[in-house]
Amino acid sequence: MENNYSYAEFMKAVGRNSSSIEAEKLLNEIYMDLFLNRIHREQTKERLMVLINHSLDCLDEQSFLKYSDQLAHFNETV
Repeated sequence: MENNYSYAEFMKAVGRNSSSIEAEKLLNEIYMDLFLNRIHREQTKERLMVLINHSLDCLDEQSFLKYSDQLAHFNETV
């Protein structure tokens, strides 16, 4: 799912495929990939927040530290 598209790559593809339908398909693929990545990031962050809150409710320090570290790492990579 992790495609790294660049403007230059898109323009090359458009140049190769003179058809506007092919260019539109590529653009739709890029938008879909961006959309799915955003949804995945939001769900991952939400899941970690739920786990952190549950750890706090249960006074589980080990779980809290584990999930807090995962969230911090996740935020660094985004």
